[in-house]
Amino acid sequence: MRVFITGASGWIGSATVAELLGAGHEVVGLARSEGSAAALEAQGATVLRGDLDDLDALRRGAADADAVAHLANKHDWANPAESNRAERAAVETLAEALVGSDRPLVLASGLAGLAQGRPGSETDPSPAVGPDSMRGGSENLALSYVDRGVRAISARFAPTVHGTGDHGFVAYLTTTARRHCVSAYVGDGSVAWSAVHRSDAARLVRLGLEQAPAGSLLHAVAEEGIATRDIAAAIGEALGVPVTSVAPEDALEHFGFIGMFFGMDMSATSTRTRELLGWTPTGPTLLEDIKGGAYT
Repeated sequence: MRVFITGASGWIGSATVAELLGAGHEVVGLARSEGSAAALEAQGATVLRGDLDDLDALRRGAADADAVAHLANKHDWANPAESNRAERAAVETLAEALVGSDRPLVLASGLAGLAQGRPGSETDPSPAVGPDSMRGGSENLALSYVDRGVRAISARFAPTVHGTGDHGFVAYLTTTARRHCVSAYVGDGSVAWSAVHRSDAARLVRLGLEQAPAGSLLHAVAEEGIATRDIAAAIGEALGVPVTSVAPEDALEHFGFIGMFFGMDMSATSTRTRELLGWTPTGPTLLEDIKGGAYT
């Protein structure tokens, strides 16, 4: 297949490019900078210059492809409304370019808010509905195109897609622990986060593009739930700093924006995904990565 990827030079995207090329697919990656373009070309991918606001580039990339993986997101925590707007516009543009083709569109989504008091599953619908909701309601928007001949598939990534070089949530927690000279968790630390290694996440995207039926909800989850106090303890051990609790009302002050998430349960299962795709995670666990120095 000729696969068009947004976010192709990002953390998950660059691993997905390598995974697809290794499986014999052709990759066209969206690149907004010279550095990103050079990195993609070095991997063996073709470059399409543009960004998420360049809807003409998105339209061309999708129209010329056999499959699309939408892995980019602005993640502008200072202006979430703009992030949501851009995400919704991008997904609508990509999906419209694929109408009537039965070609796959795999889009990145998240696990936040899927269920209360239990791990989220693939049967749980996304609570994000409408342009003002998280990610602009892009998952439900994409899935609405199934009836219009788009093989839309949601890849819900665990809150931490970990590995050496990760600059996401766990890297931010590690930086915060360095700054405060203490590794903290929120409340009693009993809420849990699911996790997946970057290599396993990339393989899931490839399998989704190749095999998943229209309307599939895939969970990129290798570990169902790791208590946040255990994540904090592993960071503390890796840095050689003490571990402590932060009251929920003080989480934003201590952690910054990530305080909105670190006290939130984001555990999830992936049983249906594994059965559907024959996907078996093989990468290191999150705690193995932290203790092995991936973040220090």
